[in-house]
Amino acid sequence: MSQDVAVIGAGSWGTALASVLADNGHRVNVWVRDPKLADEVNTRHTNEKYLPGVMLSPGIRASVDLREVVSDKPVVLLAVPSHAMRQVTRELAPFLRPDVLLIHAAKGFELESLKRMTEVIGEEVPEPIGKGVVVLTGPSHAEEVVRRSPTTVVVASACEDRMLRAQDLFMNAYFRVYTNPDLVGAEIAGALKNIIALGAGMSDGLGFGDNAKAALLTRGLAEITRLGIKLGAMPLTFAGLAGVGDLIVTCTSKHSRNWRAGYLLGQGKPLDEVLEQMGMVVEGVRTTKAAYALASRNQVDMPIASVLYGILFEGKSPRQGVEELMGRGRTREMEYLGPFGV
Repeated sequence: MSQDVAVIGAGSWGTALASVLADNGHRVNVWVRDPKLADEVNTRHTNEKYLPGVMLSPGIRASVDLREVVSDKPVVLLAVPSHAMRQVTRELAPFLRPDVLLIHAAKGFELESLKRMTEVIGEEVPEPIGKGVVVLTGPSHAEEVVRRSPTTVVVASACEDRMLRAQDLFMNAYFRVYTNPDLVGAEIAGALKNIIALGAGMSDGLGFGDNAKAALLTRGLAEITRLGIKLGAMPLTFAGLAGVGDLIVTCTSKHSRNWRAGYLLGQGKPLDEVLEQMGMVVEGVRTTKAAYALASRNQVDMPIASVLYGILFEGKSPRQGVEELMGRGRTREMEYLGPFGV
């Protein structure tokens, strides 16, 4: 059944998800801040800054008027960076229908509070809406989704009915959607894998091989799982699409902003220069700060995240970081989580 859907944010991911929704026959309205981008989407059906060379469906309409985009829409998809989530949600909250299906597709933490995105959203919208927020996550590069390459993601929520509605909204022949009731685990996995992707990029930038990257991904997943379980996640979530699936694609693909940023850092470029060259949000940088603080607060051992924090914010060189990790004292691989290993 066709629905009116508001997509908040026209970066690469928001635009790609808008394209999926339009392919499914939904009427899609996208909110953008830049009037020039709104005009480009509406007249040329392109978004050259974020998805160059891609033609968008004429069924996608863009506007800078947040009230116009959100009011009376039964479905609202938040596709803005984590650092903008609270402010944008606060601005749109007065226009939400009481029965709205609210979905977010951000992967990060609010740095100041260390809260997950559904926690942030829940504080800014009326209580009945906040309790049923759905997260969409998993291994999914916008550049491939918008070209209809087969992609599989997961939606998670504390409310099964809303989770199933979100599944039906997005599912089609090239975009397969699974459900998972572990909202906490899905959000944590999606955010923390960006840290490991930075490390994978650094490893490649340093000229290390497949052995190093395999070790980094495996031990990185162990760290993510340890912190996730401490924060209330289900262990098996990290073995699924939100966990190992997203970790693989983000750490190995040329489309990954976090891998590209890490690669440049591994080649010796300073962080400020890397971020300027990227020209887009690199969530892993902010998430490294959040993970470092969360690990300290919860007394969780995260040596890779700690070393990456030192590289990004304390002047440590990537090569020094590698030496520090390789020189750690002896330990067992499966000593942290009892029957769950890692």
